[in-house]
Amino acid sequence: MTNGINIDRRALLTAAAALPVAAALPAWASSEEERIVNPLVLQRADPHILRHDDWFYFTASVPEYDRVVLRRARSVADLRDAEEVVLWRRPESGRMGGYIWAPEIHYFDGRWHIYFAAGNEDDPFHIRTYVLQAEGANPLAADWSVIGQLETPWDSFTLDCTSFEHKGQRYLCWAQREPGIDTNSNLYLAPMATPTTLAAAPARLTVPTLPWEIQGYKVAEGAALLARNGKLFLTYSGSATDDRYCMGMLTADAEADIMDPAAWAKSPVPVFESAPERSIYGPGHNSFVVDEEGRDLLVYHARDYREIDGDPLFDPNRHARVQPIHYRADGTPDFGKPVANGPLPQG
Repeated sequence: MTNGINIDRRALLTAAAALPVAAALPAWASSEEERIVNPLVLQRADPHILRHDDWFYFTASVPEYDRVVLRRARSVADLRDAEEVVLWRRPESGRMGGYIWAPEIHYFDGRWHIYFAAGNEDDPFHIRTYVLQAEGANPLAADWSVIGQLETPWDSFTLDCTSFEHKGQRYLCWAQREPGIDTNSNLYLAPMATPTTLAAAPARLTVPTLPWEIQGYKVAEGAALLARNGKLFLTYSGSATDDRYCMGMLTADAEADIMDPAAWAKSPVPVFESAPERSIYGPGHNSFVVDEEGRDLLVYHARDYREIDGDPLFDPNRHARVQPIHYRADGTPDFGKPVANGPLPQG
């Protein structure tokens, strides 16, 4: 599969360019926000950061698509140089022996859980979602095991699970290809009974139909929830994984029945997209985290060049990035534009 990928000179130049920037911060740099340097972690796509017990945990897809990794640090900025641990590797053959995509780490019911997508060795795109589970204070040193496949109404392409608690109920949101709908994936939501089973029939929240969602592929994937100002903001990504990849958003009132698709209003335009003037392309598959100073951060991946040789999925240089979220007068998030490489700007 991707073991034959060569890291080209663009990757080496990106890595080399990032290091001097980090070492030469301006004299006025003092806060955590100013110490963060983008890209935060090189060659890590679909990034997810969890804050738990004053640690920040980072996981993401690796270019080889063959393992689940995790690192932790006391600050978001320090994730950049934190040691990375391999928690699980795919088997050499059979089930889960194909592509390993988009892990997310969550802590609930007194245990650690990682949701990830895996193909089979004989069909790497036979993507289904599985759950890793572990106990203990430090997940990097824990004994992780696969506890099963996520059970949904259809045995079909399933990926990009995220989990959150709302009004005392834990929910799961994921992307799946539903039989009879001509898309690559739609977004679904359901309350959870166990880490691998649903407590009710899922609600189909959105189907990609707008022009910016269907460039190359008809995609709604990579959901993440931000609960602020009496609203629930559910971001997701659409289109192919090249420079056309971008973020959309669904919005619901926090007091609404979130299992009613009609409660969610869909943004007619992307809320976050490529910024050619800053050499940032294809931002998406985001997550959210509150840093140690209490600021909301957007976590996402993007490339710093547009032209790609071959299938964008196998270009290794989607780098993990972060930047602050601002809010409009009506309480809705303003993600702005992707910031350029280098120290995170003030403001």
